[in-house]
Amino acid sequence: MGASEAHGLVSALLAGLLVTTIAAPVEAGATYTTNLRAAVRALPVATQNNAGYDRDRYFGDWIDQDKDCQATRAEVLITESRVTPTFTTAKRCTVATGRWVTSWDNRVHTSAKTVQIDHTVPVVEAWGSGARRWTQARRVAFYNDRGYSGTLNAQTTLLNQQKQAKGPEAWVPPANVCLYVAQWTTVKARWGMSVDTKEKAALIRYADKCAPMQLTITRA
Repeated sequence: MGASEAHGLVSALLAGLLVTTIAAPVEAGATYTTNLRAAVRALPVATQNNAGYDRDRYFGDWIDQDKDCQATRAEVLITESRVTPTFTTAKRCTVATGRWVTSWDNRVHTSAKTVQIDHTVPVVEAWGSGARRWTQARRVAFYNDRGYSGTLNAQTTLLNQQKQAKGPEAWVPPANVCLYVAQWTTVKARWGMSVDTKEKAALIRYADKCAPMQLTITRA
């Protein structure tokens, strides 16, 4: 075997190791570790079906999970602020100011009015990728998921409006694309959602360009 052949064999073996898939547990609360390229390739493929989608009816709105008057939007803003936030009233229910660095563009925001809380995997995407078969309680839990920090994030309003319900086959942010792809993949795996063929092809294309990245996924 020549030197070039040996090098090619080693490269092929390393590539195989890189995308080796660790069997993902299905039990809620189970945690496993894999890498981005393997996680993307492990996502099940199915045709997206958005029939019957109704966001308000099936997912509801932000909820106050711990009954402290701060709904999910406020909780995310508080968690992601780089400084102690201020509130609109003494009851501390609604965030007014803070310091947020939005991951899609690395912009700094000090007013809560200039950011929106984005579902990394849009709600209609979730519906068509499996949520239409979930219980109502599970859909509400997804909508308000704070168990994984990449599910909900404060993002620049304009970019969130540009993204709307698009998947990575149609839209990626101008900055931190690999982080975005990792978060999208983790959310899909966390909630047991499928991907369609164009979505998976785009995820593979982006993941293969990213530096090796380890993911820790906890099933919801």
